[in-house]
Amino acid sequence: MIRTKLYTVLFLLAAITVFGQNKQVQASIDSTKIRIGSQFNLTLKAKVDTSARVNFPEGKTFGSLEVLQSYPIDTIKDGAMYELVKKYGLTQFDSGRYVIPSLPVIINNKSIRTDSLLVEVRNIEVDTLKQKMFDIKPVLEAKSDTAFWYWLLAILAGLGVAAYGVWWYLKKRKKPAPKAAKEVFVSPIEKATIELQNLEKKELLQKGAVKDYYSELTNIARTYIEEAIHVPAMESTTSELIEAMQMAVRKKRMNLTQDTFEQLEKILRTADMVKFAKSRPLDFEIAEDRSRIEKTIVVIDKSIPEEKEEDDLHTHLWLEAQRKKKEKKRRNLIIGGSIAAVLIAIISTVGIFGMSYLKDNILGHPTKELLEGEWVKSEYGNPGVIIETPKVLKRADVNAMVGKEALASIKDINMFLYGSMFDKFYVLVSTTTFKEPADVDLNATLESTLKAMEAKGASNVLVKSEEFNTDKGITGLRAYGNLSMPDPITKKPTRAYYEILFFKQAQGLQQVMIQHEEGDEYAMQILERVKKSVELKVN
Repeated sequence: MIRTKLYTVLFLLAAITVFGQNKQVQASIDSTKIRIGSQFNLTLKAKVDTSARVNFPEGKTFGSLEVLQSYPIDTIKDGAMYELVKKYGLTQFDSGRYVIPSLPVIINNKSIRTDSLLVEVRNIEVDTLKQKMFDIKPVLEAKSDTAFWYWLLAILAGLGVAAYGVWWYLKKRKKPAPKAAKEVFVSPIEKATIELQNLEKKELLQKGAVKDYYSELTNIARTYIEEAIHVPAMESTTSELIEAMQMAVRKKRMNLTQDTFEQLEKILRTADMVKFAKSRPLDFEIAEDRSRIEKTIVVIDKSIPEEKEEDDLHTHLWLEAQRKKKEKKRRNLIIGGSIAAVLIAIISTVGIFGMSYLKDNILGHPTKELLEGEWVKSEYGNPGVIIETPKVLKRADVNAMVGKEALASIKDINMFLYGSMFDKFYVLVSTTTFKEPADVDLNATLESTLKAMEAKGASNVLVKSEEFNTDKGITGLRAYGNLSMPDPITKKPTRAYYEILFFKQAQGLQQVMIQHEEGDEYAMQILERVKKSVELKVN
């Protein structure tokens, strides 16, 4: 009776709830202890009516155990019911304790899961007196090319510093050129006329730069249209510009003929062909386009009515809106360029030093920060567990989780933890004192804890166990291995490594559990340091 109550408490110490068995489907094994590579049989039984459709699980592995053979289903008639029996031959080629996970049996499209089972795989004893032994071969050091990247980085950094020095020296020696006086134009038409004259002085056509010539020619026209009749000419396509001009002309009641729009559109189309299709007009066509632009600008300017005070206000507001729009575009370009530069820097860092370097030195590594932070040594529970951890463990409320039947045999129960089983790092310390002396079987305690972990969401649990001694000679049980836990955000399974230390006393049970993400080197260092710090208070 006491032992049954004790196992119930052990589930609660793991901070989980164990679910009851479903009697419609049963699972059993013909042996709980086998030798490495030996086969044992798993039997699944489903009791259903004669019309039920049953599908048993299939696969090459069940958890960490390999399926050697899947036997045909046997059918046993029991009155109006059928008992379907499905057997599997399983094995494992590594020693340790393994859990056969809960398996789904589909009955009439409804999934019913079996209980999980524990099997121990033992090593084959070797007679060292008859078997010749050989020395362990020395560890060979792998060649690393890390030095090459350090040298490359140093050379690039040196070249960068040298280039900056040359630039700074030349900048200091070079006398600043006198700033040209900024031209002030009275009106958009005056500005456009002078810019057309300056364009001819550049002699771009004589140099063969036809594309540059048309680009500047159309920019002069677009700038004039934008400043004179206030349409977004510089950022519009040819079609958008003509449409916007037509709307503005109607609104301002300007006297422009359709021929003016057609002449302007023809020049802009020709410029588009030169810039994007690499077309080259004949010399006389270029001269005609230059003349058409000048005449079109003059015609538009003469058709603009005299602006009233409210028109001036509208013009000012429009120009201010255009200025803000350009400023926003420039700001977005700067932000986009900065983000691109950061991404390039991150990708380059990962390519040279690897992702671990990036996490440790730039992005930050949670367990590295725990390892290098200020540790706390404290005593928890009764009988006390003295332990050193990166953070102070917080007391958990276990009274609401313990049933009245279990409380009847418990004198005192305490639980302290950091994180949870779903986090990347988790520490748990629990202590239990019983009212009467109890013979606690640590192996059975381990089995109950593993089942409780699985009920919480753990799967593919791999476990090994061995005797563990503290620095002061107190003997307990150490269980360790790997498991899968669902990620709290993505819900996808992630692999984790865990270790559990169990200690028993005349009227007490002490437990320390550490779990972290598999492959986390900093978490492994934390685990070893915590484990070495464990001290026990004996009642």
